Amino acid sequence: MAGMSATTGRRLDDIEHIQQSVRDILTTPIGSRAMRRDYGSLLPELIDQPLNGATALRAYSATVVALMKWEPRIRVRQITRLAPADQPGSLILDMTAQRTDTGEAIDLSVPLRQGLGGSA
Repeated sequence: MAGMSATTGRRLDDIEHIQQSVRDILTTPIGSRAMRRDYGSLLPELIDQPLNGATALRAYSATVVALMKWEPRIRVRQITRLAPADQPGSLILDMTAQRTDTGEAIDLSVPLRQGLGGSA
């Protein structure tokens, strides 16, 4: 299923649309959408938490739970966190997921700023 870019209005293919959807889900705080209060993820609540093992586990859990609920086109298989040295205060979640319609493995990358939950 193709979609539309939220920023340019141009047509997006399947993978680009999934990437946009994943980024939107993960960076939207739960309770912030007027007509869909349960949309989003708990990642924004982890802003300013230390980037240690416990916070990483909470981030992984928040990611998987949100995507299981809001993005039925994929199933997350692996998540890796990257903290680029040249971008203090930012984090990148690299994911490997499997498409539910084709079984194809896809790689997704979601940049997060301001600790774990700021907008990309």
